[in-house]
Amino acid sequence: MKKIIVVTVLFISCLMTAQEMSVMQGDFDFLKDQKEINVEFDYSKMTLLKEKLSEEQYITKRAQELNEKTKGIGDIWKKKWNAGKELIWNPKFLELMNVVYSKGKKEVSFQEGLTTAKYTLIVKTIWIYPGWDAGIMKEPARVSTFLLFVETNNKSNVLFEISSKNAPGDQWGNNFSNEARIGEGYAKTGKSLAKMLLEKVYK
Repeated sequence: MKKIIVVTVLFISCLMTAQEMSVMQGDFDFLKDQKEINVEFDYSKMTLLKEKLSEEQYITKRAQELNEKTKGIGDIWKKKWNAGKELIWNPKFLELMNVVYSKGKKEVSFQEGLTTAKYTLIVKTIWIYPGWDAGIMKEPARVSTFLLFVETNNKSNVLFEISSKNAPGDQWGNNFSNEARIGEGYAKTGKSLAKMLLEKVYK
């Protein structure tokens, strides 16, 4: 009976966190002959939790809560959080994008630092819900982004824009790390975007 309840809760959670991807403006045509796309990540305007806290507010609140439970733990968590973008989130997004193209046998590469590439994808994070894992019960992370394709030499010129809402971040089994759960949300975002482009552009 307990297993049935857990499975039901997880199923409902998945339904509540289904990813929505929609084209906001532009079309795919300019990408058809492109083999390399530069990628940049923008976290400057992101908010967190249902209260839509700024990143600074969230870090202060979370670190204080953890330090009140166990002295020093909040300070350790703060270091892990600050490293999460470069060590987990960005790599997860890029890894899943490129895995999709590799499996599809397409010679397309999305990477950071490709400054000579004609076009740049800006992954602009809008909102993050870290989720939680209490062992028997858990809720996936959720990541919402704007995916902007711009000219590398004129980034104010947005050629194509996609809205990605509530990309779920979770793994089988337990995942007690907020940063790791969020990373899975970026992995899901990258995978979904790659599949969309594979269907529409890199056929």
